[in-house]
Amino acid sequence: MIPQSFVEDLLMRVDIVDVVERYVPLKKAGANLVARCPFHQEKSPSFTVSPTKQFYHCFGCGAHGSAITFLMEHGGLGFVDAVRELAGTVGMTVPDEKPHAARDAHAGSGTQALYEALAQAAQYYRQSLKQSEAAIAYLKGRGLSGEVAARFGIGYAPNGWQSLAQVFPDYRAKVLEHCGLVIAGEQDKRYDRFRDRIMFPIQDRRGQIIGFGGRVLTQGEPKYLNSPETALFEKGRELYGLSQARQAIRAQGRVLVVEGYMDVVALAQHGIGYAVATLGTATTAIHAQTLLRQADEVLFCFDGDAAGRRAAWRALENTLAELADGKQVGFLFLPEADDPDTFVRREGREAFEAALREQVMPLSSFLIEELRGRRDLGSEEGRANFLALAKPLLEKIRAPGLRLMLRKRVADLTGLQADELSSLYGPAPTAPLRVAAPAPRAGRVAPSLARKLLQLLMFEPKLIAPCAGDGEVSPDSPLADLLSVCGRSGWCGGEAQTLKAVLEFLRDHPQISHAAPLVEHFRETGHGPLLYQIEQEVLQWGEDFAVKQEFQGALDQVGALLRHEKIDALRQKGLGALTLEERQMLQRLLREPGQAEKNQG
Repeated sequence: MIPQSFVEDLLMRVDIVDVVERYVPLKKAGANLVARCPFHQEKSPSFTVSPTKQFYHCFGCGAHGSAITFLMEHGGLGFVDAVRELAGTVGMTVPDEKPHAARDAHAGSGTQALYEALAQAAQYYRQSLKQSEAAIAYLKGRGLSGEVAARFGIGYAPNGWQSLAQVFPDYRAKVLEHCGLVIAGEQDKRYDRFRDRIMFPIQDRRGQIIGFGGRVLTQGEPKYLNSPETALFEKGRELYGLSQARQAIRAQGRVLVVEGYMDVVALAQHGIGYAVATLGTATTAIHAQTLLRQADEVLFCFDGDAAGRRAAWRALENTLAELADGKQVGFLFLPEADDPDTFVRREGREAFEAALREQVMPLSSFLIEELRGRRDLGSEEGRANFLALAKPLLEKIRAPGLRLMLRKRVADLTGLQADELSSLYGPAPTAPLRVAAPAPRAGRVAPSLARKLLQLLMFEPKLIAPCAGDGEVSPDSPLADLLSVCGRSGWCGGEAQTLKAVLEFLRDHPQISHAAPLVEHFRETGHGPLLYQIEQEVLQWGEDFAVKQEFQGALDQVGALLRHEKIDALRQKGLGALTLEERQMLQRLLREPGQAEKNQG
């Protein structure tokens, strides 16, 4: 695996403007450069590249990231290939750090060790496939070519209780449990999680393996077995096949969502390369957000039975809040006996794509049809129930055009006028602001202190360097104060936790002078969504923004907060109970700037 330190050094040396301009013509727009977004169709430019912060952001589709991310998204490269290509442009050599099983066995449960153990296991499964006539026969029987099997890294887990002991000399290493390869049973027994199964590696958006799905060769339960959730793998966030499908999705302008690994692979075998699958779980809001960033058209394909309709309805519910006008979401229901795998193998590519053209039901039609099927609109009571069912669904929709048309459709079906529906539902809410300005204006709520500090550090990360002092962080340094405040229970909520993570990262990487390494480091973490919002906000700031003065003002606020806490704590003890040293401290704190005026008031 590529060391994180190399990635950070690489991002400090490359210029994202040079990288993007190889593929997209940029025009100057103030301190930034803009273009029509290469990731979705648009008439006016909303794709912004910041030379000073070294990241890009599209205010239309939400695409964002560093120079590495751009090569991955635009070129369909995996993370390693994108790093190698970028490194070659600046004369850097990527360290060749191949996984070593012996090292993995003692590496603990750090994320790097997890990645490497999974990569080593994937390599073993691929080799095992070549040696299993039964597994090869199974895949050939499903119509798969060796080329497609190699593209998806398909392998085979042998039918042994401890086959992975051949790969990992220390089979008892905790890392094997932590990445889901080995199960620790009763009486300290250990055994492989996957046995006698076709193995499908699950990759993250960087192309790194984060888990596996295994399918039985014959009749057995469970038919599909997934890796457990780990520090790397969260089923509700990941989509199988996205890394392999990215180029086809961009070329077609659509993404097809199916339910199984074999569906994705079989469709790819027949030239339909823009399919992805959820991982044994219902479509989540995070899935929907990811899908709608990939393409303007998202199609869900489910079986036509009751279970398929329930899965489609869950996908609809979790997609409503992520919709935007200009995006299309639809549902294709196959005959009950079919899934995409069986359908495309029997009917072929042309028939499957004809079904996508002719039989897809738009999300709005599916929503109304389902609600109508649940209530009798022939009676007042039925129409009233229909209104009650529709209201919370329509409230989720933030796309103003679609929301308005669906409200009109609901009003027509129930015989109400628009103003009558508004009296029941309330006025249609306005779309939320996508971008916050750097400073509060009339009628706008100022950001929390933690968020303001995040904005300032994203704007100019090197602000933190003088705060740490030389060498180790002094207990009296501004950075120590910041970390202390971030640790306060309830202070600024989740924003404080993200600020703490960013401060610790910048403390440990004092050489960072722009935001790209921050963006890349936290992209796949729980802090990523908030930093994504911060990106949008700081892109609106002019480069002449008085960032140093603002940062010092924020530090003064933190210092004042800590002073007030110390003063309150000393006063609560009572003057008679204070030691001489504590009395002197209280007098000193009361004399500090801002305190005298407060005490007189």
